[in-house]
Amino acid sequence: MNNTCDSRNLTWPSPLQHIFYAYSGMVLVLGLLLNGLALWVFCCRMQQWTETRIYMTNLAVADLCLLCAMPFVLHSMKGTSDTPLCQLSQGIYLTNRYMSISLIMAIAVDRYVAVRHPLRARWLRSPQQAVAVCAVLWVLVISSLVVRWILGIQEGGFCFTSQPRHNSSTVLFSLMGFYLPLAVLVFCSLQVVTALAQRPSTDMGQAEGTRKATRMVWANLAVFVVCFLPLHVVLTVRVAMGPSCGLPNILRRALYLTSKLSDSNCCLDAICYYYMGKEFQEASALAVPPGAKAHKSQDSLCMTLT
Repeated sequence: MNNTCDSRNLTWPSPLQHIFYAYSGMVLVLGLLLNGLALWVFCCRMQQWTETRIYMTNLAVADLCLLCAMPFVLHSMKGTSDTPLCQLSQGIYLTNRYMSISLIMAIAVDRYVAVRHPLRARWLRSPQQAVAVCAVLWVLVISSLVVRWILGIQEGGFCFTSQPRHNSSTVLFSLMGFYLPLAVLVFCSLQVVTALAQRPSTDMGQAEGTRKATRMVWANLAVFVVCFLPLHVVLTVRVAMGPSCGLPNILRRALYLTSKLSDSNCCLDAICYYYMGKEFQEASALAVPPGAKAHKSQDSLCMTLT
């Protein structure tokens, strides 16, 4: 194994560095506040553990773990050696990135079953099954990271700053952990939108509810694609280049920038909590205006999606 590859850190102009620091700080602070609030609402303010509540609680935990690891990841990227802190922080970071992706896929499947197969949903959807799905996803994601860590050590290093020495095999885990959930998410979203469009609207309230639900599905899909697709397109290009000693500087910069973009999903997930269903909105509101119940008929369809 040749360990003489150039693994020097990227250098950016000073103004850009300040922008990156400000961006990371904003994502960290907003993400911790929003996900902390969401977790408090899920655990302390809501009365019943529904399927959506279980998935979203796990999603908030994954986002919080990623955010807590982010400062250590940024610190470890200043060096070029695989220290224990570097391996641990970046392992937590990657685990929770792909756990978030997997949970978004699970929510989409749960929504698809509820809308497309309402009769089967009576036995396909339950809080107990949601817990089992989350447990399986945690095991699969952590296991894949352990395998990736072993392969990374064998190929020259696990940490991001060691990846110019890497073979493509470790990157394949990231690609499989994204493209499979992306395919499932796109399929489920299109199926749900189609089912909603085919639903007859008996009154204006139900028609508005259908439009709200459709916009919510499209928004969730758009957030997922915008946050995660650019990074994995760049990783796909990395794999297409084959085994190499070092990456072109432009590709390393693209990896850095798209990884920063993917971090914003932690904040956007928390914002989406408020639009995923009336159940969360009611539990998180300090006071419900007297006229709020007038919109119940519009919100009932959104409840079907959660």
